[in-house]
Amino acid sequence: MTTALLPVIGKPAPDFSLPSTTGENISLRQFKGKKTVVLYFYPKDETPGCTREACDFRDNSAEFEKHNVVVLGISNDNLESHQTFRDKHHLPFPLLSDEDASVSKMFGVYKQKNLYGKKYMGIERTTFVIDRTGRIAQIYPKVKVDGHIKDVLEFVGED
Repeated sequence: MTTALLPVIGKPAPDFSLPSTTGENISLRQFKGKKTVVLYFYPKDETPGCTREACDFRDNSAEFEKHNVVVLGISNDNLESHQTFRDKHHLPFPLLSDEDASVSKMFGVYKQKNLYGKKYMGIERTTFVIDRTGRIAQIYPKVKVDGHIKDVLEFVGED
């Protein structure tokens, strides 16, 4: 069995292009040299933890903008689900649809999960900070929503 090379701090982030709620495909390369990217992977639209996390990013969007940071959310939900979620919660950043989990797998966040004894594959809540050079500056694995935005803001505010 071969194992994929997973993202590592200091190494280039895997590039990708995914459909987004902006109506266009978004790729990492379009931000290289321009902005820091906070790429957050979350399990599912409209679930309690994912809604809190998205709203935390929304409520702090001015702070991220002040630090020249773009926020992108990714899950395996389809664009219709994303658009409904984005509109309902007034999210000011794009949500990207990774329906086949190809990008989630590239970033090593598509994992076997266990809920009430039932095993299934899904996204493990993880956030990546990608610097202006396209390298991974920080990884937050197995994110707990409470306090997460504060940690990310402190990190992006340091540069």
